[in-house]
Amino acid sequence: MENSLYQLYNTKICPELVQEFKYKNIHEIPKLIKITLNRGLGEAGQNTKALEKSIEEFALITGQQPIITKSKKSIAGFKIRDNIPIGLSITLRREKMYNFLDKLIHLSLPRIRDFRGISPKQFDGHGNYNLGLKEQLIFPEIEYDSIDKIRGMDIAIVTSAKNDRESLSLLQKFGMPFQRQ
Repeated sequence: MENSLYQLYNTKICPELVQEFKYKNIHEIPKLIKITLNRGLGEAGQNTKALEKSIEEFALITGQQPIITKSKKSIAGFKIRDNIPIGLSITLRREKMYNFLDKLIHLSLPRIRDFRGISPKQFDGHGNYNLGLKEQLIFPEIEYDSIDKIRGMDIAIVTSAKNDRESLSLLQKFGMPFQRQ
């Protein structure tokens, strides 16, 4: 794996984390496990053209085909029938995960309008970070003319950290632009 973030993790971030948290075992050092992208389609589930467009966008952004999530049962209140597409999901690991994180930190997040950093309050208590994006246009692969509707997505960054403080430190060392508290 020749990714710059992976090399940065091995050469600089690991020793800094050992020094900061006084780990005795190398396996205690927090690391990235996976990044999961998720998009709920809502009314676009019945629209096959919107579904295909979302699949194409996810494939462009991540370099990997998404999994179509389907409804498990019919719910009349939400106008959902059994086994229709309701969302998309992608799990990135290893090299693609580091490539996506690099692109997210250095290219995509700075393109958000009025961007002042991401909130450090979106940790789940177990060292995982969740980020919601309102539009797909922040990714350089998506062209403005090619989209039919602005759709957001959820990004979950899963780490092996035991708590939020360790995970925050790990993501800050990767260069994640958190707001000042």
